[in-house]
Amino acid sequence: MKLIHRYIVATLSQATLFTLLALLGLYGFFDLLAEVPNLGKGSYTLGKMLGYVALLMPGHAYELMPLAVLIGGMVAMTQLATSSEYTVIRTSGVTLPQIAATLLKFGLGFALLTVLLGEVLAPRTGQQAQSLKLSATHSMVAQEFRSGIWVKDNQNFINVHEMLPDTSLLGVRIYTYDSDFRLVRTRYAERGSFSKDEQQWRLINVRETTLGADQSVSRHYPELSWKSIVEPEILSVLLVVPEQMSASALLTYLEHLRSNKQQTQRYEIALWSKLFYPLACISMALVALAFTPQQRRHGQLGIRLFGGICLGIAFHFVNRLFGHLGLLYDWNPILSATLPTLLFLVAGVAIIARQERR
Repeated sequence: MKLIHRYIVATLSQATLFTLLALLGLYGFFDLLAEVPNLGKGSYTLGKMLGYVALLMPGHAYELMPLAVLIGGMVAMTQLATSSEYTVIRTSGVTLPQIAATLLKFGLGFALLTVLLGEVLAPRTGQQAQSLKLSATHSMVAQEFRSGIWVKDNQNFINVHEMLPDTSLLGVRIYTYDSDFRLVRTRYAERGSFSKDEQQWRLINVRETTLGADQSVSRHYPELSWKSIVEPEILSVLLVVPEQMSASALLTYLEHLRSNKQQTQRYEIALWSKLFYPLACISMALVALAFTPQQRRHGQLGIRLFGGICLGIAFHFVNRLFGHLGLLYDWNPILSATLPTLLFLVAGVAIIARQERR
């Protein structure tokens, strides 16, 4: 049984990795097409464009892993059925639950790989990709508004005109309000950089205006220290979309948003998706087994394979659709993030149980 288990897992893994490479090649081609109009902007050369696209690949691999597991698993199981190896395995005394357990271990292995990609590799390469492109094209990191980035820190409203790829700030405005929401002080700094040793910002060329009941007082500081809970780790999330952030980064940013009574729906959905997304690999492995034909009929093999691939593509888009719908209609974040994966898991188990009863 161990030899059969290793053989099935090796066949499934090989087909899944080939499928993943094919999908990444397709996504990379479309990324290159999308970046062609940016060639020549600043120092954005062909080499930097290729480097940018290459750094996006771990994020694509994370998104495509469940789809690759399903298509690769179905192709591998179909090959086993076509060559009658699957029939021989079944007639040798290996039961369907035992094969299902083998596919569960196969899915679990790729689920762990998905966790590694989503928590370690993809967030880092995603930030590096954006930093590479921004520094080459001399663009700003993020501008939700024309006035720049806005962040709330307790009684302070902070506006950053531009954030450079090294997280240093240009054009920093800090508006301080009292408990009655009256403006009591404004600060403008030409530049700001974060000191990791002192855990505070160093603002350069600062103009400060204090507003009193009857008069205002202005001061100028060549350099000023500024302590704030807004640190580069929080600002750096603007370099990466929430869906590509690590769970630890999402938790940190969610805590910041909640402490400042700001909307958290999108980041909560992204967090729960991050926690449950690896389970989709296990679901897809079971669905691949559910679509494996029990008899060697080429017409049935082709139809099942095509149907399974369409199902995997549908899961890929439905999973993303539920996240957008949850954000649009204010659904429960856990439900929005997990429902497609759980439905596919239940469907796979139900089909396998039905086959076993036959």
